[in-house]
Amino acid sequence: MPDTRSPHPAVSRRHGRGGQTGTLKQPHRNVLPGLRAARWAPGYQVAAKPVLQLSIVVLGTGLSLREVVRVGGGSLPVMLGTLAVALLGAWALGRLLGVGGDARTLIGVGTGICGASAIAATTAVIGAAETEVAYAVGTIFTFNIAAVLLFPPLGHLLGMSPHAFGLWSGTAINDTSSVVAAAFAYGGDAGAYGIVVKLTRTLMIIPIVLVLAVLSARRRAGGPVRLREMPWRRIVPVFLVGFVVAAGLDSAGLVPSGWHPALSGLGTFLITAALAGIGLSLRPADLRRAGPRPLVLGGLLWVAVAASSLGLQAVTGTL
Repeated sequence: MPDTRSPHPAVSRRHGRGGQTGTLKQPHRNVLPGLRAARWAPGYQVAAKPVLQLSIVVLGTGLSLREVVRVGGGSLPVMLGTLAVALLGAWALGRLLGVGGDARTLIGVGTGICGASAIAATTAVIGAAETEVAYAVGTIFTFNIAAVLLFPPLGHLLGMSPHAFGLWSGTAINDTSSVVAAAFAYGGDAGAYGIVVKLTRTLMIIPIVLVLAVLSARRRAGGPVRLREMPWRRIVPVFLVGFVVAAGLDSAGLVPSGWHPALSGLGTFLITAALAGIGLSLRPADLRRAGPRPLVLGGLLWVAVAASSLGLQAVTGTL
């Protein structure tokens, strides 16, 4: 008699009503086949929530509000303009390309604010799927590398001053580490100015995340909700409050300067661990279904933000 047992030990039978055998359910297969979801799922959940939120709080210790006030006035028009281009472009181009709502939101805030940190903060309030988070992070990292390689020679080709290049890199490159690499490679005071502009841009996380939290609450409620009826304790994320408090403590001089390298390293490690946990829970089939459209959206937004930053600098006389 032939062997009628399941050809794969991990394949389980799903029985319907009356004990009839239903379809065979395949096991969850993620990016690394040996890491099965049943065993590692608790770790993924910790990485995707507590570790992710803690990383945002720790990164706040590197943001001096005094420097933000000093530099923000001159860079604010360019900063707000590029942020508008990123968010509106993500909405319009994302719809045109057929990219899902959460995915285009993550790519938009990642491009317009501060890369993986903004994606992490946004994910914590809108509950985006792991596939969308991974695609957004991968897209941002791809164009960060391109920016580090292309921005310095383009800046010299355009004859930009170090100050102008610092403003350009700080408003048009997503990740802080990539801003540092590109701006210091350019020379002069481009590095120092670019870092402050980038940290000022990071503060845009606060209003954007609050707006997204309110919109998410209204979407879950299935209709308009009055502001006084909003569950503010659930809408305003604790990690966002912690981010502001951490930045305030650093601005007040209560965070010793000698701690900054260690805190920066800790923040980078935490956000890397969080995003790695999210990425390891992915299934390749999900990524294949998404196709290349999110990457195309990220590329178009990156070019639009870089070009609009130069245009706004020319209009405001900071180029």
